Amino acid sequence: MTSLVPQGPSTDGRPAVLVTGATGYIGGRLVPVLEAAGVRLRCLARRPAALVSRVSPATEVVAGDVLDRESLDRALDGIDVAYYLVHSMGAHGDYLETDRIAARNFGQAARQAGVGRIIYLGGLAEEEGALSKHLKSRIETGEALREGGVAVVEFRASVVVGSGSLSFELIRALVERLPIMICPTWVSTLAQPIGIDDLLAYLVAGLHLPDHGSRTFEIGGADQASYGDLMREYARQRGLGRAMISVPLLTPRLSSLWLGLVTPIYARVGRELIAGLKNRSVVTDPAALSVFPIRPVGLSEAIDRAIRYENRAFAQTRWSDARSSGGAPTAFLEAKFGNRLVDARQMHVGVDADRAFAPIARIGGQRGWYFGTWLWRIRGAIDLLVGGVGMRRGRRDPDTPAIGDALDFWRVEKYEPGRRLRLAAEMKLPGRAWLEFEVAPAAGGGASVHQTAVFEPVGLFGLLYWYALLPVHAVIFRGMLRAIARRAQ
Repeated sequence: MTSLVPQGPSTDGRPAVLVTGATGYIGGRLVPVLEAAGVRLRCLARRPAALVSRVSPATEVVAGDVLDRESLDRALDGIDVAYYLVHSMGAHGDYLETDRIAARNFGQAARQAGVGRIIYLGGLAEEEGALSKHLKSRIETGEALREGGVAVVEFRASVVVGSGSLSFELIRALVERLPIMICPTWVSTLAQPIGIDDLLAYLVAGLHLPDHGSRTFEIGGADQASYGDLMREYARQRGLGRAMISVPLLTPRLSSLWLGLVTPIYARVGRELIAGLKNRSVVTDPAALSVFPIRPVGLSEAIDRAIRYENRAFAQTRWSDARSSGGAPTAFLEAKFGNRLVDARQMHVGVDADRAFAPIARIGGQRGWYFGTWLWRIRGAIDLLVGGVGMRRGRRDPDTPAIGDALDFWRVEKYEPGRRLRLAAEMKLPGRAWLEFEVAPAAGGGASVHQTAVFEPVGLFGLLYWYALLPVHAVIFRGMLRAIARRAQ
């Protein structure tokens, strides 16, 4: 590896790396990759407590803000390479000026600290004609960083395809919610989408680039595609039939107004993204392909990877990590892992975890579901009428489930005795569903019982199904958790 800063404190040969924006989408995906690469890692966060539990114990987390010069001086002390992955697009006020000030602060602090290189992720757009405010800010941020005198390796990327990427989530939300899409002219604008894995590979490769001063690289996937192509390919992989009708008079400004009605994307950020879709974002300088040994995948593979990552991340998730720890039953509803909807509840019980888990292990079958069992049986009868499995299967063992067991119209997907039971739905649904229970010892004694219902809707009908039954589910899931707690005690 090229030594970037001889005066730095990397006495063991490993570079000292700072990541800003580690709580964001790109930074959050980059940190574990850098940890696996063995660098000495430090993360800058305005709220360190929100980040500490998400990084390796070897990763240092420091408090700071790119608008606070003193905090930058502390964070950059002894750093060899710094990643600049922050922006102010979601903030109030003039984010263009805020981004300029933040980048100048960072560039100057990096020079004073003796940082050898800044790696910055910007936006890709042809600069002919007027740029949107968002894209103009991305380009000006790179210029402001270079003003500090530290070498800047800038990667300019088009649409990032990955679960959690704002651009990808915007496209996903439109396709999932609208069987018929009224498409403005920007839908035909050409882009060069890049998969998140390939983007991360470029960012990491920036560490190894020989020290030849500042460089700017345009990066994109193997395919050039319009935003309409992105929507059609996502719909194809999700098995959704979608009609797209072109309406040339629908401007980006008008598009942003109806966007807020049909997507969950934060309204202001969504408007800024839409405004930038009029600008072509394709690679015109192929230098990155000759400098780096990275060959990005095409659009179809990038979307497939995004969906597969979502499934893998969901399978590995402990939902209790995202819940509050109060003693009363609590619930929230939110999008998780892109398209999945979550109803999560918890309750404290005054017994140990094994006793708290006992009624969970015995749920279903002849014992029923502890609350509203007659409603569960009606749902099973309806399932039989439409060709599903119904509730007639019961359960193999009345006391102990096993992975793969049928349990009424569920299948045991995960089972950890005394700790965790996850059931995957096998009834007829416009999507996929899971019901998970988890028990953990509580601070101060007793145990916390967590209950989570997860639904992955397919298309508009799937969303309508979830929200139509939301009041019924709220009653059933709340009553079931309370009944489990009573039986445990």
